Amino acid sequence: MARVVVTRPINPRAAGLMEGHEVWTWPENRTMPRGLLLERIADADGALVMLTDRVDDEFLEAGGRLAVVSQMAVGVDNIDLDACTRRGIPVGHTPDVLTETTADMAWALLAAAARRIPEGRDYVLGGHWQEWDPDLLLGSDLWGTTLGIVGMGRIGAAVARRAAGFSMRVVYNSRSPKHEVEEETGAVYAEFEELLARADHVVVTAAYTPETHHLIDRAALARMKPTATLVNIARGPLVDPHALHRALQSGVIGAAALDVTEPEPIPADHELLSLPNCLVIPHLGSASRGTRLAMATRAVENLLAGLAGSQVPWCANPSVYSQDG
Repeated sequence: MARVVVTRPINPRAAGLMEGHEVWTWPENRTMPRGLLLERIADADGALVMLTDRVDDEFLEAGGRLAVVSQMAVGVDNIDLDACTRRGIPVGHTPDVLTETTADMAWALLAAAARRIPEGRDYVLGGHWQEWDPDLLLGSDLWGTTLGIVGMGRIGAAVARRAAGFSMRVVYNSRSPKHEVEEETGAVYAEFEELLARADHVVVTAAYTPETHHLIDRAALARMKPTATLVNIARGPLVDPHALHRALQSGVIGAAALDVTEPEPIPADHELLSLPNCLVIPHLGSASRGTRLAMATRAVENLLAGLAGSQVPWCANPSVYSQDG
Protein backbone atom coordinates (compact mmCIF):
# COMPACT_ATOMS: atom_id res chain seq x y z
CA MET A 1 0.00 0.00 0.00
CA ALA A 2 1.48 3.32 -1.10
CA ARG A 3 0.97 6.67 0.58
CA VAL A 4 -0.41 9.38 -1.67
CA VAL A 5 -0.96 13.11 -1.18
CA VAL A 6 -3.59 14.84 -3.34
CA THR A 7 -3.37 18.62 -3.09
CA ARG A 8 -6.99 19.43 -3.91
CA PRO A 9 -10.26 17.46 -4.06
CA ILE A 10 -10.79 15.71 -7.40
CA ASN A 11 -13.79 14.01 -9.00
CA PRO A 12 -14.89 11.11 -6.76
CA ARG A 13 -15.00 8.73 -9.72
CA ALA A 14 -11.33 9.39 -10.42
CA ALA A 15 -10.40 9.37 -6.75
CA GLY A 16 -12.01 5.95 -6.38
CA LEU A 17 -9.39 4.49 -8.70
CA MET A 18 -6.84 4.95 -5.91
CA GLU A 19 -8.68 2.53 -3.63
CA GLY A 20 -6.19 0.22 -1.96
CA HIS A 21 -3.69 2.99 -1.29
CA GLU A 22 -3.45 5.27 1.70
CA VAL A 23 -4.66 8.56 0.25
CA TRP A 24 -4.69 11.90 2.03
CA THR A 25 -6.46 14.74 0.21
CA TRP A 26 -6.33 18.40 1.18
CA PRO A 27 -10.06 18.94 1.73
CA GLU A 28 -10.35 22.60 0.75
CA ASN A 29 -10.83 23.88 -2.79
CA ARG A 30 -7.92 26.29 -2.61
CA THR A 31 -4.18 26.02 -2.86
CA MET A 32 -2.74 23.83 -0.13
CA PRO A 33 -0.59 25.86 2.29
CA ARG A 34 3.07 25.38 1.44
CA GLY A 35 4.17 24.41 4.91
CA LEU A 36 1.49 21.76 5.22
CA LEU A 37 2.29 20.43 1.76
CA LEU A 38 5.97 19.98 2.59
CA GLU A 39 5.01 18.30 5.86
CA ARG A 40 2.55 15.90 4.23
CA ILE A 41 4.80 14.75 1.40
CA ALA A 42 7.61 13.84 3.78
CA ASP A 43 6.39 10.24 3.95
CA ALA A 44 4.50 10.12 0.64
CA ASP A 45 5.29 7.73 -2.21
CA GLY A 46 3.30 9.72 -4.74
CA ALA A 47 1.83 13.20 -5.14
CA LEU A 48 -1.08 14.33 -7.31
CA VAL A 49 -0.64 18.07 -7.67
CA MET A 50 -2.28 21.06 -9.35
CA LEU A 51 -0.78 23.84 -11.45
CA THR A 52 -1.00 26.08 -8.37
CA ASP A 53 1.52 23.88 -6.52
CA ARG A 54 5.24 24.60 -6.93
CA VAL A 55 7.28 21.44 -7.42
CA ASP A 56 10.89 22.49 -6.98
CA ASP A 57 14.02 21.40 -5.12
CA GLU A 58 12.46 22.30 -1.78
CA PHE A 59 9.42 20.15 -2.55
CA LEU A 60 11.53 17.25 -3.77
CA GLU A 61 13.89 17.41 -0.80
CA ALA A 62 10.90 17.27 1.53
CA GLY A 63 9.40 14.38 -0.41
CA GLY A 64 12.44 12.16 -0.33
CA ARG A 65 10.39 9.00 -0.84
CA LEU A 66 8.49 10.20 -3.90
CA ALA A 67 8.36 7.73 -6.76
CA VAL A 68 6.08 9.81 -8.97
CA VAL A 69 4.54 13.28 -9.29
CA SER A 70 1.33 13.54 -11.31
CA GLN A 71 -0.16 16.88 -12.32
CA MET A 72 -3.79 17.44 -13.27
CA ALA A 73 -2.91 19.81 -16.11
CA VAL A 74 -1.12 19.81 -19.44
CA GLY A 75 1.33 22.61 -18.73
CA VAL A 76 4.10 21.92 -16.24
CA ASP A 77 5.73 25.35 -15.91
CA ASN A 78 5.19 25.10 -12.13
CA ILE A 79 7.34 21.95 -12.02
CA ASP A 80 11.13 21.81 -12.19
CA LEU A 81 11.33 18.91 -14.65
CA ASP A 82 15.13 18.82 -14.58
CA ALA A 83 15.15 18.49 -10.81
CA CYS A 84 12.62 15.65 -11.00
CA THR A 85 14.60 13.90 -13.73
CA ARG A 86 17.85 14.13 -11.76
CA ARG A 87 16.12 12.34 -8.92
CA GLY A 88 14.62 9.71 -11.20
CA ILE A 89 11.06 10.90 -10.58
CA PRO A 90 8.68 10.72 -13.55
CA VAL A 91 6.18 13.56 -13.90
CA GLY A 92 2.75 12.80 -15.30
CA HIS A 93 0.51 15.37 -16.97
CA THR A 94 -2.77 15.33 -18.91
CA PRO A 95 -2.41 16.18 -22.61
CA ASP A 96 -5.05 15.52 -25.28
CA VAL A 97 -8.11 15.25 -23.02
CA LEU A 98 -8.58 19.01 -22.67
CA THR A 99 -7.56 20.08 -26.17
CA GLU A 100 -11.00 20.41 -27.74
CA THR A 101 -12.65 21.95 -24.69
CA THR A 102 -9.94 24.59 -24.42
CA ALA A 103 -10.22 25.35 -28.13
CA ASP A 104 -13.97 25.83 -27.65
CA MET A 105 -13.22 28.39 -24.95
CA ALA A 106 -10.78 30.23 -27.21
CA TRP A 107 -13.59 30.69 -29.72
CA ALA A 108 -16.10 31.66 -27.04
CA LEU A 109 -13.72 34.37 -25.84
CA LEU A 110 -12.91 35.53 -29.35
CA ALA A 111 -16.55 35.88 -30.32
CA ALA A 112 -17.48 37.56 -27.05
CA ALA A 113 -14.70 40.14 -27.29
CA ALA A 114 -14.96 40.82 -31.01
CA ARG A 115 -18.74 41.23 -30.91
CA ARG A 116 -18.68 43.11 -27.57
CA ILE A 117 -21.06 40.71 -25.85
CA PRO A 118 -20.05 41.57 -22.24
CA GLU A 119 -20.50 45.26 -23.00
CA GLY A 120 -23.93 44.51 -24.44
CA ARG A 121 -24.97 42.62 -21.35
CA ASP A 122 -23.77 45.46 -19.11
CA TYR A 123 -25.66 47.94 -21.30
CA VAL A 124 -28.91 46.04 -20.79
CA LEU A 125 -28.39 45.47 -17.07
CA GLY A 126 -27.59 49.16 -16.62
CA GLY A 127 -30.98 50.13 -17.99
CA HIS A 128 -29.53 51.95 -21.01
CA TRP A 129 -31.36 50.01 -23.74
CA GLN A 130 -34.19 52.28 -24.80
CA GLU A 131 -34.57 51.51 -28.52
CA TRP A 132 -32.72 49.90 -31.41
CA ASP A 133 -29.69 51.88 -32.54
CA PRO A 134 -27.90 51.02 -35.81
CA ASP A 135 -24.57 52.24 -34.41
CA LEU A 136 -24.77 50.68 -30.96
CA LEU A 137 -21.70 48.70 -29.81
CA LEU A 138 -20.39 47.92 -33.26
CA GLY A 139 -17.90 45.08 -33.14
CA SER A 140 -15.67 43.14 -35.50
CA ASP A 141 -16.60 40.27 -37.81
CA LEU A 142 -15.11 36.81 -37.47
CA TRP A 143 -16.23 35.40 -40.83
CA GLY A 144 -13.95 36.08 -43.77
CA THR A 145 -11.18 37.58 -41.62
CA THR A 146 -7.62 36.46 -40.86
CA LEU A 147 -6.92 34.49 -37.69
CA GLY A 148 -3.40 34.44 -36.29
CA ILE A 149 -2.46 31.58 -33.97
CA VAL A 150 0.66 31.97 -31.85
CA GLY A 151 1.84 28.45 -30.97
CA MET A 152 0.67 25.50 -33.05
CA GLY A 153 0.49 22.63 -30.62
CA ARG A 154 -2.56 20.47 -29.97
CA ILE A 155 -4.75 23.36 -28.85
CA GLY A 156 -3.55 25.67 -31.60
CA ALA A 157 -4.39 23.04 -34.20
CA ALA A 158 -7.86 22.57 -32.69
CA VAL A 159 -8.43 26.34 -32.85
CA ALA A 160 -7.32 26.30 -36.50
CA ARG A 161 -9.75 23.51 -37.41
CA ARG A 162 -12.67 25.53 -36.12
CA ALA A 163 -11.73 28.53 -38.26
CA ALA A 164 -13.04 26.78 -41.38
CA GLY A 165 -16.58 27.24 -40.11
CA PHE A 166 -16.06 30.99 -40.26
CA SER A 167 -14.38 30.96 -43.69
CA MET A 168 -11.28 32.45 -42.12
CA ARG A 169 -7.74 32.56 -43.40
CA VAL A 170 -5.33 31.14 -40.80
CA VAL A 171 -1.73 32.18 -40.30
CA TYR A 172 0.34 30.75 -37.49
CA ASN A 173 3.72 30.97 -35.84
CA SER A 174 5.45 28.14 -34.04
CA ARG A 175 8.98 26.97 -33.28
CA SER A 176 8.84 25.04 -36.55
CA PRO A 177 6.32 24.67 -39.38
CA LYS A 178 3.58 22.10 -38.77
CA HIS A 179 3.01 20.53 -42.16
CA GLU A 180 0.30 18.12 -41.02
CA VAL A 181 -1.74 20.99 -39.59
CA GLU A 182 -1.20 23.00 -42.77
CA GLU A 183 -2.55 20.14 -44.87
CA GLU A 184 -5.54 19.63 -42.58
CA THR A 185 -6.57 23.25 -42.03
CA GLY A 186 -4.96 25.29 -44.80
CA ALA A 187 -3.04 27.30 -42.20
CA VAL A 188 0.02 29.16 -43.48
CA TYR A 189 3.22 29.62 -41.50
CA ALA A 190 4.30 33.22 -40.89
CA GLU A 191 7.06 34.91 -38.98
CA PHE A 192 5.85 36.32 -35.67
CA GLU A 193 5.97 39.96 -36.74
CA GLU A 194 4.21 39.20 -40.02
CA LEU A 195 1.45 37.29 -38.22
CA LEU A 196 0.78 40.20 -35.89
CA ALA A 197 0.54 42.64 -38.79
CA ARG A 198 -1.74 40.44 -40.94
CA ALA A 199 -4.17 39.02 -38.39
CA ASP A 200 -7.54 40.53 -37.58
CA HIS A 201 -7.66 38.31 -34.49
CA VAL A 202 -4.74 36.78 -32.58
CA VAL A 203 -5.12 33.73 -30.34
CA VAL A 204 -2.20 32.81 -28.09
CA THR A 205 -1.83 29.07 -27.42
CA ALA A 206 1.96 28.91 -27.03
CA ALA A 207 3.79 27.12 -24.25
CA TYR A 208 5.17 29.34 -21.50
CA THR A 209 8.94 29.24 -21.12
CA PRO A 210 11.56 31.80 -20.04
CA GLU A 211 11.99 32.60 -23.75
CA THR A 212 8.27 33.31 -24.26
CA HIS A 213 7.85 35.47 -21.15
CA HIS A 214 5.95 38.61 -22.23
CA LEU A 215 6.01 37.43 -25.84
CA ILE A 216 3.12 39.80 -26.38
CA ASP A 217 4.72 43.02 -25.23
CA ARG A 218 4.47 46.68 -26.18
CA ALA A 219 6.32 46.15 -29.47
CA ALA A 220 4.20 43.14 -30.42
CA LEU A 221 0.96 44.96 -29.67
CA ALA A 222 2.10 47.94 -31.73
CA ARG A 223 2.43 45.67 -34.78
CA MET A 224 -1.21 44.57 -34.55
CA LYS A 225 -4.12 46.21 -36.32
CA PRO A 226 -5.99 48.91 -34.35
CA THR A 227 -9.17 46.82 -34.76
CA ALA A 228 -7.49 43.54 -33.75
CA THR A 229 -8.69 41.22 -31.00
CA LEU A 230 -6.21 39.42 -28.74
CA VAL A 231 -7.13 36.19 -26.94
CA ASN A 232 -4.84 34.44 -24.44
CA ILE A 233 -5.89 30.88 -23.61
CA ALA A 234 -2.41 29.59 -22.66
CA ARG A 235 -0.54 31.12 -19.70
CA GLY A 236 -0.82 34.60 -18.23
CA PRO A 237 2.85 35.66 -18.38
CA LEU A 238 2.90 35.29 -22.16
CA VAL A 239 1.24 38.73 -22.23
CA ASP A 240 2.64 41.85 -20.57
CA PRO A 241 -0.45 43.10 -18.68
CA HIS A 242 0.69 46.70 -18.39
CA ALA A 243 1.54 46.92 -22.08
CA LEU A 244 -1.85 45.40 -22.88
CA HIS A 245 -3.62 47.94 -20.68
CA ARG A 246 -1.91 50.81 -22.48
CA ALA A 247 -2.67 49.31 -25.88
CA LEU A 248 -6.36 48.80 -25.13
CA GLN A 249 -6.78 52.17 -23.48
CA SER A 250 -5.10 54.11 -26.28
CA GLY A 251 -6.65 52.23 -29.21
CA VAL A 252 -3.49 50.43 -30.34
CA ILE A 253 -5.67 47.29 -30.55
CA GLY A 254 -9.43 46.90 -30.38
CA ALA A 255 -10.17 44.32 -27.70
CA ALA A 256 -8.74 41.50 -25.60
CA ALA A 257 -10.08 38.44 -23.87
CA LEU A 258 -8.02 36.61 -21.25
CA ASP A 259 -8.64 33.23 -19.69
CA VAL A 260 -5.26 33.48 -17.95
CA THR A 261 -3.56 36.49 -16.40
CA GLU A 262 -0.43 37.83 -14.78
CA PRO A 263 -0.78 37.79 -11.84
CA GLU A 264 -3.22 34.92 -11.41
CA PRO A 265 -5.67 35.34 -9.87
CA ILE A 266 -5.92 38.92 -11.01
CA PRO A 267 -6.85 41.44 -8.25
CA ALA A 268 -10.31 42.97 -8.54
CA ASP A 269 -8.75 46.44 -8.71
CA HIS A 270 -6.30 45.60 -11.51
CA GLU A 271 -6.12 48.23 -14.23
CA LEU A 272 -7.18 45.78 -16.97
CA LEU A 273 -10.53 45.18 -15.26
CA SER A 274 -11.42 48.83 -15.58
CA LEU A 275 -11.50 48.62 -19.38
CA PRO A 276 -14.77 47.81 -21.18
CA ASN A 277 -12.84 46.26 -24.09
CA CYS A 278 -11.01 43.72 -21.93
CA LEU A 279 -12.83 40.51 -20.97
CA VAL A 280 -11.23 38.47 -18.19
CA ILE A 281 -12.44 35.11 -16.90
CA PRO A 282 -10.96 32.92 -14.11
CA HIS A 283 -8.93 30.28 -16.01
CA LEU A 284 -11.89 28.26 -17.28
CA GLY A 285 -10.37 26.91 -20.49
CA SER A 286 -10.84 23.24 -19.65
CA ALA A 287 -13.73 23.77 -17.24
CA SER A 288 -16.35 21.37 -18.54
CA ARG A 289 -17.60 18.52 -16.39
CA GLY A 290 -16.53 15.83 -18.81
CA THR A 291 -13.08 17.26 -19.41
CA ARG A 292 -12.25 17.79 -15.75
CA LEU A 293 -13.26 14.18 -15.04
CA ALA A 294 -11.03 13.01 -17.89
CA MET A 295 -8.14 15.11 -16.57
CA ALA A 296 -8.52 13.74 -13.05
CA THR A 297 -8.74 10.19 -14.36
CA ARG A 298 -5.61 10.58 -16.46
CA ALA A 299 -3.75 12.14 -13.54
CA VAL A 300 -4.67 9.17 -11.34
CA GLU A 301 -3.66 6.70 -14.06
CA ASN A 302 -0.25 8.38 -14.30
CA LEU A 303 0.10 8.25 -10.53
CA LEU A 304 -0.81 4.58 -10.26
CA ALA A 305 1.60 3.62 -13.02
CA GLY A 306 4.43 5.41 -11.27
CA LEU A 307 3.62 3.81 -7.94
CA ALA A 308 3.61 0.38 -9.59
CA GLY A 309 7.02 0.97 -11.12
CA SER A 310 5.58 1.01 -14.62
CA GLN A 311 6.26 3.71 -17.19
CA VAL A 312 3.98 6.69 -16.70
CA PRO A 313 1.78 6.72 -19.84
CA TRP A 314 1.61 10.51 -20.20
CA CYS A 315 5.03 11.59 -19.00
CA ALA A 316 6.29 15.18 -19.19
CA ASN A 317 9.95 14.16 -18.66
CA PRO A 318 10.34 10.91 -20.63
CA SER A 319 14.14 11.20 -20.46
CA VAL A 320 13.82 9.99 -16.86
CA TYR A 321 13.53 6.48 -18.36
CA SER A 322 16.68 6.74 -20.47
CA GLN A 323 19.10 7.68 -17.72
CA ASP A 324 22.02 5.41 -17.02
CA GLY A 325 21.34 3.12 -14.08
